[in-house]
Amino acid sequence: MNDQFAMALFDSAEGFWEWFSDKPLRILLIIAIGILVLLVVRRVITHLTERIAMGVSREQERAAAAAARTAAAAETVVPAADAVGRAHKKRRRPKVVITPQALSAALGTGNGQAADRRAQRARTVGSVLNSTANIVVGTLVVLSVLDTVGAPVAGFIASAGIVGVAIGFGAQSLVKDFLSGIFLLIEDQFGVGDFVDLGGGATGSVEAMGLRLTQVRNFDGTLWYVRNGEILRAGNSTQEWSRAVAPVLVPVGSDVGAVRAALGRAVDRVQEDPETSSALLEAPSVRGVDNVDAFTLTFTLHAQVRPGEQWLIARALRVAAQEELLREGIVVHNLPGNRVAEAADAAPPSEG
Repeated sequence: MNDQFAMALFDSAEGFWEWFSDKPLRILLIIAIGILVLLVVRRVITHLTERIAMGVSREQERAAAAAARTAAAAETVVPAADAVGRAHKKRRRPKVVITPQALSAALGTGNGQAADRRAQRARTVGSVLNSTANIVVGTLVVLSVLDTVGAPVAGFIASAGIVGVAIGFGAQSLVKDFLSGIFLLIEDQFGVGDFVDLGGGATGSVEAMGLRLTQVRNFDGTLWYVRNGEILRAGNSTQEWSRAVAPVLVPVGSDVGAVRAALGRAVDRVQEDPETSSALLEAPSVRGVDNVDAFTLTFTLHAQVRPGEQWLIARALRVAAQEELLREGIVVHNLPGNRVAEAADAAPPSEG
């Protein structure tokens, strides 16, 4: 009786193993390998994007690790008398753990808006790559499992292709918006805080950027929602450097030499003023007579300045020019109405 039971148990175990070692085991192996590959790919993507976000190269990372080990070794130095007494003891190498925050602080990579924008671009691209890895690996795992159980994979692929084409036609504008948003971030055409002109009256400071929409706040408070796929051109007034331009109109009969001398003193005042000199990248200058009409001569003051400081410097140039010209008895004319409106629209919300 016991022999029969043992034989039946052995036969059932052998049958179960034969069944399990065929399709179920292969399915489990496919799923396990897929999860392992996905974890490795996501870890590599995350590591690379975080390094790019912090602006850290491999050489800098090694240098920071060496500096951290040196600092840790210095903290573990003991007095000479104790060191002699403990020389026979095995000294353990201090464990050094470098966090991204400590690495960024050690290398001094934080530089305000540029660092924030770099981190935003890197992490957004990393998120897209992680999602792509999830879809690709997941699709391959599902197709492998279906093929293992004997399902018609070719039919599934054909059906998925038809559905994909239908969805592509129906959501092509959405796909276009997402792709355009990715390229906007990668190419760093503009970022949060920049003063941009996206066409169609959407002019102002960028308040938020996403993969589908960009939000722009106009000077009058209007918040524009611009689809990234509809941005055909983008003018950025606050990238790398800007130029302050201040046109000055004087009566047509004014002495040009006296006007140039007064404007020269005005630009010197702006350059020497501590409140404005830090924003200058070059000395302000007077370009000369740019336009002559029946009533006025137009002189242009200009200077290359730090991004976003052009409005401050332009106002300072106009104020200084007004004061210096009045000292010479020259009355400054107003801009024509349409140019006044353009100047008002060009001012950023933060300067209102």
